[in-house]
Amino acid sequence: MKQFVTFALTAAAFVHAQDAVPPVNIGYVVFPSFQALDVFGPLDPLNMLSMTVPLNLSIIAGSLDPVNTRPVSMATPSFFGESIVPSHTFADPPKNLDVLIVPGGLGTRAPIEQLQPAIDFIKTQYPDLKYLISVCTGATLLARAGVLDGRRATSNKAAWAFVKSTGPNVEWVPQARWVVDGNIWTTSGVAAGIDGIFAWIGHVWGEDTSLRIANLIEYERHTDPSWDPFAIVWNTTGTASAPAASAKLLPVIEI
Repeated sequence: MKQFVTFALTAAAFVHAQDAVPPVNIGYVVFPSFQALDVFGPLDPLNMLSMTVPLNLSIIAGSLDPVNTRPVSMATPSFFGESIVPSHTFADPPKNLDVLIVPGGLGTRAPIEQLQPAIDFIKTQYPDLKYLISVCTGATLLARAGVLDGRRATSNKAAWAFVKSTGPNVEWVPQARWVVDGNIWTTSGVAAGIDGIFAWIGHVWGEDTSLRIANLIEYERHTDPSWDPFAIVWNTTGTASAPAASAKLLPVIEI
C-alpha cells in the first residue's frame, strides 16, 4: 500500500509542462483484424497508471458490435482470436478526447472503403487532441488521414513497403523503436507499442512513474528510441543485400 501511495504522489507531482491539465480521456480505435498486442500491450501499463491518476478509457469502432482479431483478409487453418467490445462509435464518439491511440494489424490492409470511417475519425479528432499515438501499422491510418504529412514517423519493419506506400509525404524513419514529432507518437511493430507507451507515460507523468509501473508488471523496457534490431532483420535501411537469414525462416504474414 505504501508503494502505491508513493507512486500516486510521484505521478501527481510531475506533469509535463505542456500538460498544465494532464490528459484524462483516452480513446482506442479498433477495427476487424486488429493486432491484439497493439491494443492490450499499451493498455496494461495504462491500467496500472489509472489506479493512481484519473483516466477514462473509450473503445471506439464502426459499431458497438464486438470487434475480433481474427484475420479476415487471408485464409488460416484456425478459428482463433479475441474480441473487444466498443463503448462508442465513430459516428457517436466520446466527448473531450485528450489522447487517441490507433493499433495496427492485418485489418489495416482492408479495402479503403472499409477503413475510411476510421481514417476520417482520426482526421477529425486530431486538431483537438493533446496526443495522437499509433502502434505498428496503425501509422498507415494516420498517414492516410494526412496528419503525418511533413512529419517523421515509424511503423512495423516487416511491413515497410506497405507502410511507405500509404504516406508518400511522410518522413518514414526506417530504424526506430518509436518516433516523436510534436504531439504525435508512432511506434514500430506490435511489441514496440509497450516501450512507446512507457516512454509516453514518462514524458507526461515523469520517468519515476513509468519505471515504477514497469517494475510492478516486471517488464524490462527498451528506453532508447533508436534501438531497432528488426530494421536489420527486414533490411529497411537498405544497407544489407537481403533480409537477414532469420527473416527468411518466417512465414510471410505482414501485420
